[in-house]
Amino acid sequence: MSNKKILSKILKVCYIVFLVYLFLLSIKSIEKGAKLAGEGFAKRLITTTSNPFVGLFIGIISTALVQSSSLTTSLVVALVGGGILDLRRAVPIIMGANIGTSVTNTVVALTHISWRQEFKKAFSAATVHDFFNLLTVALLFPLELHFRYLSNLASFFEKLFENAGGMKFTSPLKVILSPTVNFLKSIFLKVSLKFCIFAFFLLGFILLFFSLFLLVRILKKTFSQRMELLMDKYIFRNDFLSLGLGFLLTSIVQSSSLTTSVIVPLVGAGVLRLERAFVYTMGANLGTTLTCLLASLAVVGEGKGVALTVALTHFLFNLNGILIFFPFKKIRQIPLILAKKLAQVCAKRRFLSLVYIIVVFFVIPICIILIGR
Repeated sequence: MSNKKILSKILKVCYIVFLVYLFLLSIKSIEKGAKLAGEGFAKRLITTTSNPFVGLFIGIISTALVQSSSLTTSLVVALVGGGILDLRRAVPIIMGANIGTSVTNTVVALTHISWRQEFKKAFSAATVHDFFNLLTVALLFPLELHFRYLSNLASFFEKLFENAGGMKFTSPLKVILSPTVNFLKSIFLKVSLKFCIFAFFLLGFILLFFSLFLLVRILKKTFSQRMELLMDKYIFRNDFLSLGLGFLLTSIVQSSSLTTSVIVPLVGAGVLRLERAFVYTMGANLGTTLTCLLASLAVVGEGKGVALTVALTHFLFNLNGILIFFPFKKIRQIPLILAKKLAQVCAKRRFLSLVYIIVVFFVIPICIILIGR
């Protein structure tokens, strides 16, 4: 191989790495803007409910607003540890956070909206996460409401971990992205907080569309066949490896929004099958509970046991979801079929994809909260 070809390949790899960095930075920028805009509101919202059903929808909209289930669940753990929330109110909010976190990868799917077939694949990859969480909540929420199934189970396991504490873990992506985000924040805040929020949202969406447009194009052009082979034969070669990869990456990165958003363009580009992406998503759902567990282990004092119980409830909720859908292929097909049907409808009338996001993650929760309160 000539030096020119080697150099060309190195430059292509560097270009792809740069685009991936921009993509991750775009998600982080949107998340940062959402946190600055909605964190205080989300905290006030979380502390004002006494109705578990309303709490479920507060969890959805709080997480959709701050774009991070880790932040919502960690906040709930802190409030429980401080005696502001009790276990009965906290568990539904945790469940709702699982649904709310899937809004990020659904928004990422919209970047493919100009190409009908590509959009259909990407949107199905994003919404299979939605349907998995919605169906898991539909099955487990009534059990928790009437029998306290998850919280009682979590209380049992809490006794095994009650002396644990002092654990801390830093996400490598936080180390890579935080300097850039903090630098931008320092510049934007010189104008005003409102400008900072607006600038992060604007920058995030511009980078998101720009990076994904270029990334999908180069992946399809340069690596399509080889990457499809690599994905199927090695990285996602079976269900257990896909599940484990989703769990491991999300445990390290501490953000299911990021790790599940990354695979949406891969499915859209046709280099990863939806079935494998769904199993990976289940693993990511379990991996994101590590943040909540670590947050609970940092709580000291009288509220430590209850905080750990809430964190374990989050873990058991996601574990139960996997145990329901993963072992049985016919049951596993349900979220896949629903996601494909919705993607098919939205691909024909693409404005419906935006309607879906607004109605499911914002309009319905707001209406339920207002009616319930």
